[in-house]
Amino acid sequence: MHTVGTFTFESAAAAREQYGDVGPAAQTVVREVAKAMEFDREEYGDRVTSEVVETARDALFASLLRVRVGTREEFDDWRDSYDGEVIVSGHENVDRVVWHAGPEGEAVAATFQNEEDAAVATLRRQAFGQLYRDLV
Repeated sequence: MHTVGTFTFESAAAAREQYGDVGPAAQTVVREVAKAMEFDREEYGDRVTSEVVETARDALFASLLRVRVGTREEFDDWRDSYDGEVIVSGHENVDRVVWHAGPEGEAVAATFQNEEDAAVATLRRQAFGQLYRDLV
């Protein structure tokens, strides 16, 4: 078993604080991408809305969530010791699992066979949508 990512939270308040902290980075990323796409001031003003920056913030936050990657047995052992609800997506007869526990007694997991990077990215999006969107 191994972990990938940076963010893990003991509380909803800590998640909210970190979400706030990635806001300036998201704004910078959006501004630099718009510059690389050669937006002039008018086009920047028309196309780079608060929703665009918020989407960048959501994606940045989600992409940095720490997730565990392991075998089905390692996941089952963790799940047996976890005192909370776990939402699992995927097929039960798959050998590997990726999972993330949120700060409020809920976790999400997804099974996968091969494509670890794709499974991690998918799980992070699921974790954001199911565990963090309403918190932050």
